[in-house]
Amino acid sequence: MRTRRALAAPMAVAVGAIAVCATVAWADPTTPGGVIPPCPTYSMFGILCPGCGSSRMLYSLLHSDLPAALHYNALGLVALLVLALVFGLWTVNRLRDTPMLRWTRYRWTPHLVLTLTVVWFVVRNIPVAPFTALRI
Repeated sequence: MRTRRALAAPMAVAVGAIAVCATVAWADPTTPGGVIPPCPTYSMFGILCPGCGSSRMLYSLLHSDLPAALHYNALGLVALLVLALVFGLWTVNRLRDTPMLRWTRYRWTPHLVLTLTVVWFVVRNIPVAPFTALRI
């Protein structure tokens, strides 16, 4: 009974993640004019936001196309890998009934995440080579 209770929250998160993956796989965001709408930032301003290409990155990853996933959103892929690692650690810690080490308690964490996001945002929108290769 304790194991079932400990795994309730991770299982709910896993079911949600599977539902998102199934929706993206069904919607095929690589096909223009599909179910998933285009990025509002790109549609309105013509610039790529840090999240642009995330659904296409996930779709490519679901189809085992790592080079395409990196092309669509490399920072999103890294963030997804970090989230998967943290999810695994969270699940193990819940099973062991131990508190999880919280990376957000470190003073540098928000600064690092914000810096990476801003740098990715700026670099993707530089209109000269080799940065134009990052455009999707």
